[in-house]
Amino acid sequence: MNIRSHWRAALVCLVALFAVAAWQMAAADEDVAHAVSGVVKHIDHGTKTMVVKTADGTEHTIKYTGKTTWEGTEDAGKGIKDGSQVTVKYTEKGGEKTATGVKDLGKDVGKAAK
Repeated sequence: MNIRSHWRAALVCLVALFAVAAWQMAAADEDVAHAVSGVVKHIDHGTKTMVVKTADGTEHTIKYTGKTTWEGTEDAGKGIKDGSQVTVKYTEKGGEKTATGVKDLGKDVGKAAK
């Protein structure tokens, strides 16, 4: 192999390295789906946010939108109230959680959320 072939090989490797790095950065910006189950500690239909407290005591503040799907409740989640047991599927981007789907499990556990 001559010196010109080495430079070409090095250039091809460098281009491939940049392509992989760009692909990984683009993949990191994509929404990743998560799910959380717990008790609604607080829901604010005006700001479209809810706080869900899990069994381990962690509180998740999750917003919902007009695109959020609702199961087990009517009228776009208006039946969900503080103390409701829910499972929320959400995406997280920039530290902000946005619900893609909410399932009302139909149990009113009341004081467990406090």
